[in-house]
Amino acid sequence: MSEASLDTLKQVLNTAKQEIGKVIIGQHDAVEKALIVIFTNNHALIEGVPGVAKTLLVRTLGKVLDVDTNRIQFTPDLMPTDITGAHIYNFQEQIFKLVQGPIFTTFLLADEINRAPAKTQSALLQAMQERKVSIDNDTHDLSGNFTVFATQNPVEYEGTYPLPEAQKDRFMMKITMDQPQQHEEMELAQRTLGPDSPESLLEKGAVKPVVKEKYLPALHSLFMQLTVKEELVSYIVDVVRATREHDAVLVGAGPRATQSLLLASRAKAAFSDRDFVTPDDVKDMARPVLEHRLILRPEYEIEGLTPEEVVDSILRQVAVPK
Repeated sequence: MSEASLDTLKQVLNTAKQEIGKVIIGQHDAVEKALIVIFTNNHALIEGVPGVAKTLLVRTLGKVLDVDTNRIQFTPDLMPTDITGAHIYNFQEQIFKLVQGPIFTTFLLADEINRAPAKTQSALLQAMQERKVSIDNDTHDLSGNFTVFATQNPVEYEGTYPLPEAQKDRFMMKITMDQPQQHEEMELAQRTLGPDSPESLLEKGAVKPVVKEKYLPALHSLFMQLTVKEELVSYIVDVVRATREHDAVLVGAGPRATQSLLLASRAKAAFSDRDFVTPDDVKDMARPVLEHRLILRPEYEIEGLTPEEVVDSILRQVAVPK
């Protein structure tokens, strides 16, 4: 990778973080992971209790990267055509015309995705995999940078529908947004009393675009040039395959998880100002990439074992390349 290219990538990433930091207080890990998802051209599942700025993060990302952003509030009565759109008869022209749904955007915020039934959730599957939408007999292209950020609330289970495995597997990683630290919450409280609350800053245009959408594919290609040694590729494969052989796991991660962990580890290296991947990059990305893909055996779940603990135990067991 050329020095000029690496410098360009570093500058964009650092400036993007700074601009996001004008609105999002704390949540540095979540911001970095969200940028990794975007710059590797993937999708993210965002989990957190109400009020930790899940929606605000996605809106801010759209401003920073100068892309169109739409939001869908998922509810039990939401229909697939409410997402994709439909052909509506125009009485004046006496023809059917396509009325595009909110999926025709670049960043799509699927808010509380687990509140809609599986048939509605499935309206996103083709778009996430192929960046295309089929409506009646026609197929329509979406933006090449189309990214889904789906949020879910981990504490409210009444009236929710678990995400199907095929749906969860299409999310590169699960981003967990925790409650703010005491000093961060104090800063939020102080800013709320004045004119510089996070929401008002975003509305007033305080956040400046870092890069135009048309340049995102070029940045994607820069990530592709980071070096990944063969022994590290083998390590990633071994980690993912170990999830299928673990005693506590009923269904382990599939080949798409291997691809996701490889891409995420390479992007993590770039965020650490390196042009090569280390085992620590793989370990840092293993939990967010793998945990939402694992289904544990009921007897282990009853004992309180979590997917995060399974991933941690696998990382301790799989030999790290020298």
